[in-house]
Amino acid sequence: MTLQATFAATLVEEWARSGVTHAVVAPGSRSSPLALALADRLRLHVLLDERSAGFYALGLGLATGAPAVVLTTSGTAAVELHPAVVEAHQSGVAMIVCTADRPSDLHNVSAPQTVVQSRLFGDSVRWWAEPGVAEGFPRGSWRSLASRAFAESVAGPGGPGPVHLNLAFRDPLVAEPDDLPPGRDDGRPWHQALRTGGGAPPGLAERLRGRRGVVVAGRGGAGAAIGSLAEALAWPVLADPLSGARCLPGAVAAFDGLLRCPDFAAAHEVETVLRMGHPPASKVLSSWLAGLGRAEQVVVDPHGRWPDPERRADLVVHADPERCAADLAAVVSPAPEGWLARWAGAEAAAQEAIDSALAAHPEATEPGVARVLTARLPDAATLFVSSSMPIRDIEWFGAPGSSVRVLANRGANGIDGIVSTALGLAAGAAAVDPATGAARPVVALLGDLAFLHDAGGLLAARRRGLDCTLVVLDNHGGGIFSFLPQAASLGPGRFEALFATPQEVDLAALAEVHGLAVTTVDKAEEVWPAVREAVAAGGVRLVHVRTDRQANVALHEELHTEMATALGRRP
Repeated sequence: MTLQATFAATLVEEWARSGVTHAVVAPGSRSSPLALALADRLRLHVLLDERSAGFYALGLGLATGAPAVVLTTSGTAAVELHPAVVEAHQSGVAMIVCTADRPSDLHNVSAPQTVVQSRLFGDSVRWWAEPGVAEGFPRGSWRSLASRAFAESVAGPGGPGPVHLNLAFRDPLVAEPDDLPPGRDDGRPWHQALRTGGGAPPGLAERLRGRRGVVVAGRGGAGAAIGSLAEALAWPVLADPLSGARCLPGAVAAFDGLLRCPDFAAAHEVETVLRMGHPPASKVLSSWLAGLGRAEQVVVDPHGRWPDPERRADLVVHADPERCAADLAAVVSPAPEGWLARWAGAEAAAQEAIDSALAAHPEATEPGVARVLTARLPDAATLFVSSSMPIRDIEWFGAPGSSVRVLANRGANGIDGIVSTALGLAAGAAAVDPATGAARPVVALLGDLAFLHDAGGLLAARRRGLDCTLVVLDNHGGGIFSFLPQAASLGPGRFEALFATPQEVDLAALAEVHGLAVTTVDKAEEVWPAVREAVAAGGVRLVHVRTDRQANVALHEELHTEMATALGRRP
């Protein structure tokens, strides 16, 4: 129980760092860990009636302009806060609403004082979270949870208002906290949030000027404006293929491979990270960002979202990325001499290693298909990429400098509906660019399971008058699972049955049943001619690329090894 006492004390300490001074508590048993922590750190107001406690906290917020914490026990006590929450919502008054709850294992078994408290206040809160019991919520996320609750209450997209934390506590409820997780230097809050009228907030340029940094560009970032900013900063751009930034000067497409090399990461210690757009798929990049320690991280998002899965952002700026980038480009100064050149040299070495390794494989390979599509498709084309391995192969091994428009269903990251999405994309895209007169082909890259998952999308596709080339990588199963720890820890039989999802469907025959023309290829040199001819012929067509799942794993390991070796040879 020391753990949940430490969790509660950490929340309160982080709120104090952010500027919270008052807490209102309606007494109850289940809320004891947080009540004790609040009493130790903040100015405490104890009220018997929860409804009155809510409005008392509202009055404190009105008077001070800072959110007060209001805490109740579980059950109907939590429900009594609703009128004050609604008023805070309608009046735009910041408030941090904390409701204690029983653990999930005590729900739906008639435990006393237990009601459904998830989303208890509906649309009347700016933000809500339900982290569960302390032992199930990572210690490194505690400060982020508290700091974000404060930030959302004062600077969320809807303006100031209430936020709700539903916090589960176990018996026994009274204990002394242990050492808290370390906070930011100088007593700063874990996160800060700023909302601007569109451009860069005051003071941001000073946090970037003259530092060793990188721009992480994801889907929905600042587009071409990133290029001007990165040039002014002399920073590399770690460019997700969905960002449209891989054609910019200073773009680093092989960032995943570079950051897999501990020596490279250690030798290129950054002071600042500017993150624009949706987080890339790379788990390696995410782990690197999470472990940067003292490096300051700034996230820019125009829609009031919080694209920070690592919970490391020092500053979240809700602003228009293009205006923000343009404002900053006019006033920043460059990094120390040689910083960008070192990244550019590493990028060139990694890309040369990829080309050399792939050239030694005459068979069709999944990284090879990703590379040839991004290298050879015309700029006017749209490449729609499935989740699972295809998006990762495009991210890791896509050709540098590619200007092809890359799209993907990376909101929920599923493989369902890929065929239908690609066909809908083709239906919405004009066949010819009116500005240039060039064809605007749509090519989809997907795996065999994604293709089978949405085989119904092929129904009557041939009669819809669409132009869409489906490039299907057929390795007879779920290739991405072969890269997971389960592949090594489970026996082959159990792994194949539970994860690999082996399939023996004749994909070419399935496509032909729906009237689609099919070209099957096995060799690397056959891939681009087959795609080029399918695009030129028009209609909905299938390029069926047969690969080997086990060989695919070995090739990925080879490519990463070759990149590491190439980096090791650099001075």
